[in-house]
Amino acid sequence: MQDLGRYGHAHLGVPRSGALDPPALRLVNRLVGNPEGAAALETTLDGCAVRPRRAVTAAVAGAPCPVLVDGRPAPWGAPVRVPAGALLEVGRVVSGVRSYVAFGGGVAVEPVLGSRSTDLLSGLGPAPLREGTVLPLGPATGRAAPVDGVPTQAPPAELVLRIRLGPRDDWFTSAALRTLATRVYRVSAASNRIGLRTEGPPLERAVSAELPSEGMVTGAVQVPPDGRPLVFLADHPTTGGYPVVAVVAERDLPAAAQAAPGTPVRFVAVRHRSSG
Repeated sequence: MQDLGRYGHAHLGVPRSGALDPPALRLVNRLVGNPEGAAALETTLDGCAVRPRRAVTAAVAGAPCPVLVDGRPAPWGAPVRVPAGALLEVGRVVSGVRSYVAFGGGVAVEPVLGSRSTDLLSGLGPAPLREGTVLPLGPATGRAAPVDGVPTQAPPAELVLRIRLGPRDDWFTSAALRTLATRVYRVSAASNRIGLRTEGPPLERAVSAELPSEGMVTGAVQVPPDGRPLVFLADHPTTGGYPVVAVVAERDLPAAAQAAPGTPVRFVAVRHRSSG
């Protein structure tokens, strides 16, 4: 279960959480007439199957996947009317990683700290869904979008992440910084909602001392002892003791949410523009 996340609680050790691909969540909510931050389902690779007890308008977007209503093909990326008792099946992704399923009225579970998002790290929010879970839906107050389908960005064949170096880039050798900016990494199968792990050349430390825990932000590129960069995503811890060599531009993180294991990753350093 994900909405746009719970903001303003990092000082309490509570990460933002929320949809890893916010544009996809906003899209499915617009398609069914919801506010853009309404709670929806986020599936990873395998999809899901749901049977509404009342007729409802649904929409599926994000990672492309087959959609069926009572065994019959239904459109992806468009509103779908699902009769009461019919089975809506969201299949395994064709490409990408995460699909989003919205229902008219949104999923109306009780919010925790202002959000209905499931946080896998802290355990806040609704429990991950299991077979037989029954979810409440809110009243549908908007109209489904009058479209047959919408254009969406394809999952990345190569993930390009723009970064700003720091705050601990001085803890790495100049050769390590060149490696980060010039070598190709790949998305590790160990990636999850907490972080996108990479496989590739390790980054050599110039400072071997221990670093006291300090605050972490979404998009922080932390370097654990194995030297492989780890990009923190929505469910990341709010503090950490490994050095952060750079921070990924937030606008690039939705693509990271859809980068399948094995996808090439390039880190591109950008300079901060002067306001003068």
